[in-house]
Amino acid sequence: MPYVMYQKLGKGEQDLTKTDMMLKDFEGNVSPVKGSVCVELTIDSKTLLTTFFVINGKGAYNLLLGRDWILANCCIPFTMHQCLVQWVGDKIEVVPGDSSYIIA
Repeated sequence: MPYVMYQKLGKGEQDLTKTDMMLKDFEGNVSPVKGSVCVELTIDSKTLLTTFFVINGKGAYNLLLGRDWILANCCIPFTMHQCLVQWVGDKIEVVPGDSSYIIA
């Protein structure tokens, strides 16, 4: 999660859980993580407690949902169709793509 998005959630430095993790950006540059934050993430009718690493960088996204999140939440990304399919109980939901999150 870019720090700018983190601030839009009304959170500050005191809300971050400190970590010494380093992450690579899309260009291969390594930079330190500012910390992590656990938030409730709602996608369509599903709300899940999700931990994000907060970075001090720019991105064309607000949140980056990785493979671990996708697998843990029984979701299937369809990048060609710009949508996400998720199971909610015995039903399937198709969530249209949105520029506010990117699935990687």
